[in-house]
Amino acid sequence: MPHSKPLHPQTLAIRGAKEQTGYNEHNQALFITSSFMFDTAADGAALFAHQKPGFTYSRTANPTVAAFAQRIALLEKGEAGIATATGMAAIQAALLTFLSAGDHLITSRSLFGTTMGFITNHLTRFGIEVSLVPQSDTAAWRAAVKPNTKMLFVETPSNPLNELADIAELANIAHGCGALLAVDNCFCSPALQQPLTFGADLSVQSATKAIDGHGRVLGGVVCGKADLMEKVAMYANSAGLLLSPFNAWVLLSGCETLPLRMEKQSAQALEIAQWLQGRSEVVKVYYSGLPDHPQAALAAKQQASGGIVVAFELKGGQHAAWQVIDHVKVFSKTANLGDVRSTITHPWTTTHCRMEPKAKLEAGIREGLIRLSIGLEDSADLIADLQQALEHIQ
Repeated sequence: MPHSKPLHPQTLAIRGAKEQTGYNEHNQALFITSSFMFDTAADGAALFAHQKPGFTYSRTANPTVAAFAQRIALLEKGEAGIATATGMAAIQAALLTFLSAGDHLITSRSLFGTTMGFITNHLTRFGIEVSLVPQSDTAAWRAAVKPNTKMLFVETPSNPLNELADIAELANIAHGCGALLAVDNCFCSPALQQPLTFGADLSVQSATKAIDGHGRVLGGVVCGKADLMEKVAMYANSAGLLLSPFNAWVLLSGCETLPLRMEKQSAQALEIAQWLQGRSEVVKVYYSGLPDHPQAALAAKQQASGGIVVAFELKGGQHAAWQVIDHVKVFSKTANLGDVRSTITHPWTTTHCRMEPKAKLEAGIREGLIRLSIGLEDSADLIADLQQALEHIQ
């Protein structure tokens, strides 16, 4: 979008990269088609050879999908983006585009359960070496570097404990050994954090979460420099990972309210985290926006706010956690996050259930832990719901 000066993120969230047709539609057009025609054989050859811009097949590229990917790239302050069918597809594309047999990946012990399973159970099957290090220990990341290290991958803040990693420091470590840094930005979304501005090469996230914001569709996106995204696009095309046009169209509408939603939801998350700190049933609250968070200074540097996810541990272990979850009336019992509807889940038996107990404990996931994703309901109602649920612990 040509303009005399940079546009505010809220404007980009609504106007950025809109694909306009000759019909001058006001809303983003939805192109539901498997393929695109060309005028002549020569025209088709030029399109397939990328000698002229255009579209050929929706597994490769689609105008609606391209508009969504570019809008997120604008919000991430990246040159380009590739939209995928899910967040896990985005992670797969980011990793397998640049890692081959014999390469070494350094990643955090605090990854989301499904991501950890993909890396430790599947990447390793392809001959990729993996080292797990403590999320916030920069020295441990540096010490793990080997001659064959090709990538550092981190999710910051982590799911669900809100542990942070210093993106700029990890970028220095990665670039010092000729590797790439990929950051999972799912918890913050580009509304609250732009990893590329701190030196990350790839920003990866599930668009299913905050970007959609309404629990409607699945999606993912990878953003970065144009030359890296060309490589990701080739892998995503070959592996059939591209986002569907309909889902892209829905996600574009989610973009339009993303900055406003994240600002309000984050403010409510902070209020609820502070309230939980005063409850006798609670052992510890995990929220990167709290003033007493061990990495509060880093959170203030990297993030616009603490985000929308609050985790807390109860004294009574799984028994107490299940009683609270069973008695909430406003919170939705589901493992999704980022919705305008607040959600509650028990990570030990849901999001991290496939991890071995020892691995869960090493990642800080305990049986009494509850994860909340704070939505747009009135915060007083959410607090009252948690209070009455906590009072049911026996």
